[in-house]
Amino acid sequence: MKYVIGVDLGTSAVKTLLVGQDGVVRAEATREYPLYHDKAGWSEQDPEDWVVGTIDALRDLLASSGANPEDVEGVSFSGQMHGLVLLDAQSKPVRRAILWNDTRTTEQCREIERTLGDKLLSVTRNPALEGFTLPKILWVKQHEPDSFARAESFVLPKDYVRLRLTGEKHMDLSDAAGTLMLDVAGREWSADVLDAFALTSGFCPPLVEAGAYVGELTAEAALATGLRQQTKVFAGGADNACGAIGAGILSPGLTLCSIGTSGVVLTYEEDASADYRGKVHFFNHGKAGAFYAMGVTLAAGYSLSWFRNAFAKGETYDAMLQGAELIPAGANGLLFTPYIVGERTPHADAQIRGSFVGVDGSHTRTHFARAVMEGITFSLNESIELFRAAGKQVDQVVSIGGGAKNPLWLQMQADIFKADVVALENEQGPGLGAAMLAAVGCGWFPSLDACGATFVKHARVYRPNEEASARYGQLFEIYRQVYAQTADLNRALYAFRN
Repeated sequence: MKYVIGVDLGTSAVKTLLVGQDGVVRAEATREYPLYHDKAGWSEQDPEDWVVGTIDALRDLLASSGANPEDVEGVSFSGQMHGLVLLDAQSKPVRRAILWNDTRTTEQCREIERTLGDKLLSVTRNPALEGFTLPKILWVKQHEPDSFARAESFVLPKDYVRLRLTGEKHMDLSDAAGTLMLDVAGREWSADVLDAFALTSGFCPPLVEAGAYVGELTAEAALATGLRQQTKVFAGGADNACGAIGAGILSPGLTLCSIGTSGVVLTYEEDASADYRGKVHFFNHGKAGAFYAMGVTLAAGYSLSWFRNAFAKGETYDAMLQGAELIPAGANGLLFTPYIVGERTPHADAQIRGSFVGVDGSHTRTHFARAVMEGITFSLNESIELFRAAGKQVDQVVSIGGGAKNPLWLQMQADIFKADVVALENEQGPGLGAAMLAAVGCGWFPSLDACGATFVKHARVYRPNEEASARYGQLFEIYRQVYAQTADLNRALYAFRN
């Protein structure tokens, strides 16, 4: 049996998967690493921790699986998006990495909007948000001029790990699309954006497709990991792009719903013609030549974990949700908006906060729990409705993450989305997508679509219940009014938060 490895560099840990030619995951290994929050709103990591964690995980993966390194043909990567790694002339970091969930750059976002005007959306296809990379570059330039003066280039998190393993510096298009410096449709660094902020083209790494072959392991990396030096290395992609690949979102009409701490609804785009006017993200796909549109709910699974910690601490999710399936759609007139850490789509608002609306004395904890699940799904449905309003067909949704582990929630998604919802047999997310890029790169399959037919296995399909869908349709229209009705109240309350 021949193998490939998918490396998923997440925010809290790196996960490695050993996958055979039959698409079966034979082994996995994980290593955690710390986050640094030196000030409110700051979120940083030491790039060296990623390298050490990845090497340790790869070594453990081989040891635990018993696989012969001679049988491992290729490695590829998935990684957390947007994080800034500034490199000096020797390709060493000049400071810790500033991560996607760092929010210090509001002032720089406004500067980008003022400077670029209409070009921001027409070229980068995305609004200026604190999570993106360009605002972080401008922050360092303004607040840490000595560090910026030492920086000769930048990369994103997974690209730095790959650089350390191969000695080669690249960035794939799917990750570059999250920097606010890429001409997304033109698939090249935007001279307009770089010139506007006095950045040179040499500051940006060479661009490649996610499936591109970028070299072999260095002798040092081979010795450290236990892999052959001749192991083929492929660029890999952004975590959401690789998550889409790993879920088989590789053709029109397919949409992904991922409910983790945050929630993502992602739909495949054949070309760059769709214009969402910045209401959703628009990025290059990990599949060459394709794109995807993506809406984000900031507190999806987090809303349910918050509810459990606040009102059912110590209980399992199954225990907390027991009986929720017996409550009719709509939780007896109780509505929840999951804005507990602000919101992204369709309301990019850091100050909005969540609400329970319609509380009365008949409601039990189980009603509240069901309302939380419904509110999260309503928020995700706002992205689906934006896709449909732009002319997209959304008739099948592949559901992954925490929302795919509960049959009640899967049926709820089908009823609210008014689409068939598919669960996967063996969900491995972005790591599997990275492994698929390596499998295609090694010549196992002629295309990602062909690879998906073997690697991505559908389980049960949940179809909309006509009566529940009609009821949810009415409730969704009420849900959409809550943001406007509570926005001013939340801004007034903001001054009273500690």
